[in-house]
Amino acid sequence: MNELDTLVDTARADFAQANAPADLENAKARFLGKAGRITELMKGMAQLSVDEKKSRGAAINVAKQAIEAALNARRQALADAELDVQLRAEALDVTLPGRHRVGGGLHPVSRTMERIEAIFSSMGFDVADGPEIESDWHSFTSLNNPPNHPARSMQDTFYVDIDGEDGIPYNLRPHTSPMQVRYAHQQIKKHAAVFEAAETDPNVKPPEIRVIAPGRTYRVDSDATHSPMFHQCEGLWLGENVSFKDLKVVFTDFCRTFFETDDLVLRFRPSFFPFTEPSAEIDIQFQSGPLAGRWLEVAGSGQVHPNVVRNMGLDPERYIGFAFGMGPDRLTMLRYGVNDLRLFFDGDLRFLSQFQ
Repeated sequence: MNELDTLVDTARADFAQANAPADLENAKARFLGKAGRITELMKGMAQLSVDEKKSRGAAINVAKQAIEAALNARRQALADAELDVQLRAEALDVTLPGRHRVGGGLHPVSRTMERIEAIFSSMGFDVADGPEIESDWHSFTSLNNPPNHPARSMQDTFYVDIDGEDGIPYNLRPHTSPMQVRYAHQQIKKHAAVFEAAETDPNVKPPEIRVIAPGRTYRVDSDATHSPMFHQCEGLWLGENVSFKDLKVVFTDFCRTFFETDDLVLRFRPSFFPFTEPSAEIDIQFQSGPLAGRWLEVAGSGQVHPNVVRNMGLDPERYIGFAFGMGPDRLTMLRYGVNDLRLFFDGDLRFLSQFQ
């Protein structure tokens, strides 16, 4: 075995002992680097004759190619080993079911709100929206509930550090009734010519005000059936000949559609609300099912008070009608058989996912 064969075998042995890319590069430098063995052999040909250079150079090139081949083979072996370790560490069991993103869904109270809006829209009611931070006039005074009125204690309110034009701080609305007043003002402005004609000509039929006002409301209250933040939906129908009979028909039809059963009855219990006179609580009774035989309060209602009609900018001698207010949270509890209102707002996915 000549010198060059020995050099190739030595290089192969050194490369085989390299267990990391860095070690392999150090071994490469000893044989193929600027100061490596192959470079020294090439420099040593300077004193040879032309014929000797040709034969010696060819032999050195053969040795160099053999060393480079061994180097590349070892590089590939180290890369394959590293890949194998990585694949083992990141191994997947392809027999397991794949991961997928679970689809979201509407909150049960949101489902109820959409259901209420759809039912009343089918009856010809508009859906109104308005601010959750309200003036004292819209929240109370316009609804026949002036300052220092004892009925205000029934609606303890959150106030904000902003004073209104009347000097009384704005509040987080305790009900959605202010939206009824705002809606009436918008309709009068929108149809000003017709309203003005109706005031002077008894033959001109005035436009009706028919609207529901769903949204969030706020009161200082918290227990199994109450929350400081809750939802409310109020309705208003004003016209020339809108009576309590219309209220009963509309609300009975709504309840039977909402609960998907005709097997229920309504009753109206006398009550008091500053913005209606006379006023009544609305109870329903299911004739079958787990709630059969129990009277359940679902809404307050009444004939709109003349002072409220005036504050809406209408003539109470000509406009008459009813208003009602119900809690979508309460209706959601009855529809799904939930006995604690707070469950809706705890954010527990185990509870909420049942309604998807």
